[in-house]
Amino acid sequence: MNNHSAPAKILIVDDLPENLLALDALIRAEDRTIMQAAGGEQALALLLEHDFALAVLDVQMPGMNGFELAEFMRGTDRTRSIPIVFVTAAGKEQNYAFKGYESGAVDFLHKPLDVQAVKSKVNVFVELHQQRSALLATRQELERAVKMRDEFMSMVSHELRTPLNTLFLQTQIRMMNLEKGGGQGQSPAQAREAVERDQRQIQNMVKLIDDMLDVSRLRRGTLAIWPKPCDLSLLVRRTVDSFADQAASAGCEITVKAPPALPGVWDEFRIEQVVANLLTNAARFGAGKPVEVTVDNVHGGARLVVRDHGRGIAAADQERIFGQFERAAGKDQVPGLGLGLYITRQILAAHGGTISVASEPGDGATFKVTLPLNASGVRED
Repeated sequence: MNNHSAPAKILIVDDLPENLLALDALIRAEDRTIMQAAGGEQALALLLEHDFALAVLDVQMPGMNGFELAEFMRGTDRTRSIPIVFVTAAGKEQNYAFKGYESGAVDFLHKPLDVQAVKSKVNVFVELHQQRSALLATRQELERAVKMRDEFMSMVSHELRTPLNTLFLQTQIRMMNLEKGGGQGQSPAQAREAVERDQRQIQNMVKLIDDMLDVSRLRRGTLAIWPKPCDLSLLVRRTVDSFADQAASAGCEITVKAPPALPGVWDEFRIEQVVANLLTNAARFGAGKPVEVTVDNVHGGARLVVRDHGRGIAAADQERIFGQFERAAGKDQVPGLGLGLYITRQILAAHGGTISVASEPGDGATFKVTLPLNASGVRED
């Protein structure tokens, strides 16, 4: 049995308790759950509540007999596809077979029961049910993958289109200025500002492409880390300084509280990527409010905390946002592919570190990163 498959449910129906006990003992196994019904009415209640892989029905029962129960099952969408095996004490020469197959039976068992025949037939139906379940799960997973791919391509197109459109418009404006007056109407300060805008748009596109390449490397297990001695306090201050323009654009002030130095052995480029991803999220979701960054040495390791005071993250989303292409839910969807936190977690795992989030909706979010002081030899893909 597939360890990930739920036990197959089998319904056995007979008005005689001793027959139910005997058949139950005969077909019970680890990969299945047996449910008993002493008549048609009790069987119907179970059929409407559970999904069965097989129904084994006694033909001759008082009240609703096996054929009548089978006809009801075939007339109801929920139970129409359940295989039915009839159990009968009537001789094979009687016309039970024709009526049984007409009622929807797939097989017959004749009393006295042949132990090996019963076990063999039931095993076949259980295996078929498990195969169908596995195929259904595979199909659903494929459908989810296709949906994720389509959504991803849509996000990539949107995220790349915005900076490209901006660059295109800026180019058109410059071309018009050149045609009108050789560009003399633009001051050096205006030209510098235009170039800086272009650089920001290009950097945004490069970041998107780098994120996609990192995800591809992670899937292949080829995201390498190259640990070497570096100073986390210096790295964080430098990253925050380089983030000044983006923070000003978002209207948020970033403060840093860190010891003069916190030396360790990490991949400096990758840890800087972690800090930048957390600062980007804090600026995007921080609603223009202050962001506090704290670095300290805790329990022989390094800790980095980034706290914003924005809209916060619902409890149901706090694990999901670390997945690929996942973003926090909200009525105002912010730009991005939903890759930053996924990449961040994988980088930290490669260093032997962790990341967690604590948040309440409307009260901001606190991301906490822990790192061993020496990541050398932890993992190099």
